[in-house]
Amino acid sequence: MKFNNIKIFAVAIIASMTALNCNNDDDSINIPTGPDFSGTFVTQDQMARPAINTVLVNDGMKDAFNTTIPSNMGAMFAGPFQAKLEALSPAYDPATPTDANALGLTAEAFAGVLATDVLTVSLDGETTFFNPNSGATLTGRTLADDVIDVELILIFGGEEGLTNPEVPGLVTDNVDGNDKDFLSSFPYLASPW
Repeated sequence: MKFNNIKIFAVAIIASMTALNCNNDDDSINIPTGPDFSGTFVTQDQMARPAINTVLVNDGMKDAFNTTIPSNMGAMFAGPFQAKLEALSPAYDPATPTDANALGLTAEAFAGVLATDVLTVSLDGETTFFNPNSGATLTGRTLADDVIDVELILIFGGEEGLTNPEVPGLVTDNVDGNDKDFLSSFPYLASPW
C-alpha cells in the first residue's frame, strides 16, 4: 500500500510538471522572414586570405586594418608588412632587396600584394590559391587548397621555395588535407563531426 502511494505521488508530480511546461502561446511566435539590414553596421574584422591578418598585422594595427577599406590598405600597410616579412624570414634580407620568393616577388612587391587583403577571383580561368602544375596563383581558392603551406612557402621558401626552400622547416604546417571529405553539393563544407 505504501509503495502504491509513492507511485501515485510520482505520477502526480510528473503530470503537474508536464502541465506547467505546456502552454498555448505558440500563436504569438514571430518567425523572422529574412535578415534585418536596418540600422548602422561597422566592420569589426577583415580576413580575406587566411593568416595574413593574424601573422602580419601587429597588435597596434589590428583595429585600423580591420576597418580600412581594401582600396586604402596597400598604402597604409605595405610598409609595415614589408618590415614584418624581412624580420620574420631570412629569405628576405633587407641588405639584399632583390631577394624574392618563388613567384619572383621581392619583400616590397609581396608586401604590396598581401597588404590589400582581398581574395581575387579569376572569372575566366582556374580557381586556385596556387597550382604548381599550371602556375595559376591567387586566382581564387577551393576548399582543398593548402593555403597555409602556400603562404609559408612564399614567406620562407626563397626563390626556389617549391623545390629547394631556403628555410625548409618552415614551409609547411604538416597538415596535408581536411580530416573529412568535402561535400559535392552546397554548402560543400565537410560536416563538423
